[in-house]
Amino acid sequence: MQNKGLVKLFAVLFGLVSIYQLSFTFKANQIEKTAQEVAINKIPESEPDYRAKRSIEEANYLQSIATDTVFNIGIAKFTYNDVKEKAMNLGLDLKGGINVILQVSVKDILKGLANNTKNPVFNKALNDAETLQKNSQNTYLEDFFIAFDKIKGDTKLASPDIFYTKALDGEIEGNMSDDEVKKVISTKIDESIVSAFEVLRKRIDEFGVTSPNIQRLGSSGRILVELPGVKDIERATSLLQSTAQLEFWDAYKGELFFEFLAQANEVLKETAEVEKDTLDTEPQDEENATESTIDALLGEAATDSTAVKTVEPLISLIRGYGYQGGPVIARFEIKDKEKVLNYLNSPKVRALLPAEMRYAKFAFGKPEKDSEIVDLYALVGNRDNIPQLSGAVVTDARNDFSQTNKPTVSMQMNAKGAKIWEEMTGKAYAQGSQIAIVLDNVVYSAPGVTTGPISGGSSEISGNFTLNEAVDLANVLRAGKLPASADIIQSEVVGPSLGQEAIDSGSMSFMIALVLVLVWMVLYYGKAGGFADVAMILNILLIFGILSGLGAVLTLPGIAGIVLTIGMSVDANVIIFERIREEIAKGKGQKEAIQDGFSNALSSIIDANITTGLTALILFIFGTGPIKGFATTLLIGIGTSLFTAIFITRLLVDWYVNKGGKLEFSTPLTKNLFRNLSIEFLKKRKIAYIISGAFILVSLGSLFTNSLDQGVDFVGGRTYQVRFPQDVSASEITATLVGAFGSADAKTFGDANQLKITTKYKVNESGSEVDEAIRKTLYTTLQPHLEGQSYDDFINESEGKSVGLMKYYKVSPTIADDIKQASFWAILGSLIVVFLYILLRFKKWQFSLGAVAAVFHDVLIVLGVFSLTYKFMPFSMEIDQAFIAAILTVIGYSLNDTVIVFDRIREYVNEHTTWNFDKIVDVSLSSTLGRTLNTSLTTLVVLLAIFTFGGDSIRGFMFALIVGIVVGTYSSLFIATPLMYDTIKRGEDKKKVKE
Repeated sequence: MQNKGLVKLFAVLFGLVSIYQLSFTFKANQIEKTAQEVAINKIPESEPDYRAKRSIEEANYLQSIATDTVFNIGIAKFTYNDVKEKAMNLGLDLKGGINVILQVSVKDILKGLANNTKNPVFNKALNDAETLQKNSQNTYLEDFFIAFDKIKGDTKLASPDIFYTKALDGEIEGNMSDDEVKKVISTKIDESIVSAFEVLRKRIDEFGVTSPNIQRLGSSGRILVELPGVKDIERATSLLQSTAQLEFWDAYKGELFFEFLAQANEVLKETAEVEKDTLDTEPQDEENATESTIDALLGEAATDSTAVKTVEPLISLIRGYGYQGGPVIARFEIKDKEKVLNYLNSPKVRALLPAEMRYAKFAFGKPEKDSEIVDLYALVGNRDNIPQLSGAVVTDARNDFSQTNKPTVSMQMNAKGAKIWEEMTGKAYAQGSQIAIVLDNVVYSAPGVTTGPISGGSSEISGNFTLNEAVDLANVLRAGKLPASADIIQSEVVGPSLGQEAIDSGSMSFMIALVLVLVWMVLYYGKAGGFADVAMILNILLIFGILSGLGAVLTLPGIAGIVLTIGMSVDANVIIFERIREEIAKGKGQKEAIQDGFSNALSSIIDANITTGLTALILFIFGTGPIKGFATTLLIGIGTSLFTAIFITRLLVDWYVNKGGKLEFSTPLTKNLFRNLSIEFLKKRKIAYIISGAFILVSLGSLFTNSLDQGVDFVGGRTYQVRFPQDVSASEITATLVGAFGSADAKTFGDANQLKITTKYKVNESGSEVDEAIRKTLYTTLQPHLEGQSYDDFINESEGKSVGLMKYYKVSPTIADDIKQASFWAILGSLIVVFLYILLRFKKWQFSLGAVAAVFHDVLIVLGVFSLTYKFMPFSMEIDQAFIAAILTVIGYSLNDTVIVFDRIREYVNEHTTWNFDKIVDVSLSSTLGRTLNTSLTTLVVLLAIFTFGGDSIRGFMFALIVGIVVGTYSSLFIATPLMYDTIKRGEDKKKVKE
C-alpha cells in the first residue's frame, strides 16, 4: 500500500480530533452529574416540593460556573458554556429536550382577515371573546362568534368594513348570512393555523434540530413543539415566537421632532398636574379609580413620592439625542419603551404633530448587546398604517458579513419588490434621508442611500447582530412569516421518550453485542480478526466524534444508521479477508495474497458502499425528521467504514506481516468453512419464487384487510399530563397502560413525579362521553400510584392542585401528510438513483431490476409480518417514526448484500469466458456465501442482543430490523440474482428466436 505515512497521519489526526470532540461530552456529563449531587446534598427529601427546589439549585449551580474554566487540555481552556456548546446532542427519544406549547393568536388572524377594521362592534367582540376565554372550553373563534352575535344589532359579518373585503372577494359576498360567513371564516382560520404550523416546521428545520416533534393540538390554534438537544432555550423560543413581519418604511430625520418632544412634555406635564389636582380633591373611596386613570396615562402611580419624577414626564426619560441628519430622535432606557410609546401615541400629544406628519409611526430600534439604551425612530406613516414595502416580496435571505466583518442579512426581492425598492432608495438618495428596515415592529437598521437608486432588488439588514442572530433572522425570512403572533403558554423540560431504563439497558445490550462481534471476528479470522476489531473500534470512535463535531442530534433512527454502518464495516473486512483466503487457497504467498485480496475486494466494497451512500444522500436531501437523522449517521458511517476497512486494516496487516508475522486469516475451526461449496441456487429459484410469492400475497392481503398498527405519530391521539405524589418509573407506567389501552407511551415531563401520557385509544371517536370513559380508565389504571386519591379529585381542575390529572388535550399526527409524501418520494428517488448507478456499473438493466425488486420484496414482507402479528405479539409493534428508520435500514442492507453478489458475477463473467451463465451465477453465489452468512450473523448478533436485553420500548424497532436482515439475506440469494438471471436469459432466448 502506497502513502502509508499519509494514512497514519490521517488516522492519528482523525482519532485525536474525535477524542477531542467526545471529551466535551464526557466532561459535560461529569459536570451535570456533580450539579445533581450538589442539589441532592443541599435539598433533602424532607423539604416540601424538594424536586422543584433541586431543579432550581441544579440550574443555579450550572449558571454559577457558566463562565468559569472547567476544562483545561493544556493548549486551551474552556468554560462550562464552551463545554456544553461542543457536547453531543441527544434527541428527545434518548435524552429529552424542551416541550413548548404555542398559542397562535386567532384574534390577530381575524383582524387580518377584516383588514384591521376600525368597526366598533367587531373590535368589541374581539375583546369580549378574550374575556369569555378565561372561563370557557370553547375555541377563541367560537367565543368570538358568540360575542359578536350578542352585540351585533344590525351589523353583519359580511359588511364591507368587516369580512366583505377585497382579500376575501369571491369567497364572501355582501348578501351572505352570518352563518354562511362563519363557515368561510372557520375555514380561513384553520388554513391560517395550518400555515403557521408549516412556517414553524420550516423554521425548526432551518434551525438545525434533528427529529423535532411538532403537532397541532386539536382545533384550538395551539401547537406543540418538542425540540431535542436544544442548548439555547431563549434562542429557540425567540425563533418560534417571532412573527417575522418584515417592513420597509421611509424614515424622518430625527431633528424634525426635537421641538415636538418639548411640546409633548409640556402637554403631559399639564395633564399630570390636572390629574394630581383631581386626585387631591376626590373622596377617599374613589382614589383607586383615579390612580388607575393616571396609571394608564403615565405608566405609574402619581403619588407624592413620585411628584418630582412627573415634573418633566417625557424629557426626564431622555438619555441622549440623535445626530444631525440621522433618523434617531432620542435615546431612552429599555425599561421606559412602553411608557414613552404610550406618551407619544396619546391623542393630545399626537395632535401636536404638523399636518404632514400626523400619521408618523414611532418605533424603537434594536438595542446593542449588553446595553440598556435604545433608539427612538419616527417612520413616514399613512392613514392605513401600511408600509411602503413588506417582507412578502423577499424571495431569499442569507446571513452575510459587512465590509467591517460584522454579521448582516442579505435579501433578494421579486420583480415587484425590486421596482418599489428602487423608487424608495431613489427618493431617499435625493432627499438625503434613510429607509428603516423593521422586523416585528423593531427597527433593525435605518441606512442612508449614498450611491443612488438601488436596482435589482438586493438589500441588506444590519443592526449589531451576533452571528446566531443573523443566521436565525435569515432562517425566519426564508421560512416565511407567521400569519399571526404565536405566544408560548407552556414550556417544560421533558425526559427521554424511550425511558431512561430502556436507554440504559439498550446501551448495555449494545456493548454486549459489540463485544460478541469483536470476539467472533477473532474466533473466525484469528489475528487478522483482531486487526479488523481495532479498525471497527476506530470506526465507531470516528462516527461519534464527527457527529459531535457537526453538532448533530443523535436519535434512535440515527442509532439504526450506526447499526447498519457497523454491519457494513464488518462486511468490508469480511469481504477482504475472504478474498485473501481465496488467494491463499490458490497457492499464492502471504504478501501477494494480501495484495491481491485487497485489490480484488476493493471493487465490491466501493460498489456496495456507493449504492448505500447514494440512497442515504437522496434521503438526506429530500427527507425530513427520522429519515434525515438516519441518513446523516449513515453517510458519516459509510465514509468512516471505507477509511478504516480499506486503509487502517491494511495498515495493521502490512505492519504485522512486514515484521515477520504470519497470518492465516482463519482458525483451525474455520479454515475450511464455506470452502469449495457448489450449491445449485438457480435450480431452487422456482421454489423460492413460490415461497416469496406466497409471502407477498399474504402480506398484501393482511395489509389491505388487517392494515398496520399505526402509532400516534401517524394517527394522532390524546395526551394527559399526570402528576403523582411520588417519583414513578415511566417504563413501568407505560407497561401498565398498554395493558389497559392497547397502546400508550409515558415519558417524564419536568420532575420525576410527573408524566406525559399519550395514547391513540379510541382516536377516531369523539365526544364528552368518550373522553370521560378514557379518563376513568386512566384513573383506574393509575390508581395504585395515586395513594387513594378519588376520581373527582383526580380530574378536578382546581388551582394549586399538586396531584392528579393536570392537563389534557388531543394531538394531531406528528408525521403530517406532506412529510409522508416527502418520505415516499425520497425513498422512491433513492431507488431510481440506485437503479441508474447499478445500470452504469454493470451495463445491464437486469442487474438494476433484480436489486430494486429485492428491495420491494423485503419491505413488503417486513410490513406483512408486522401487519399479521401486531395483535398478539407481547411487545408493541406500532408503526412510528422509528419504524421508518428500520425500513430504511432494511433497504440499505438489502442493496449492500445484493451488490456484493452482483460484483462477483461480473468478475467471473470477465474471468471465466468459457463458463455458461448458469455456472457463473451458481459459483458466484456459492463463493460469496461465507461472506453473506458471516456479515448477516454478526449483524444479527448485535440486533438480537439489543432485542433481548433492551427495553420494551425498542423491541418493535429491533424486531423490524431482525426480520429485515433475515429477509434481505434470503432475497439477495434467491430473489435478486435469480430475477436478474431470468430476465437476461429471456432476452438471450428472444435473440435466438429472431436469428
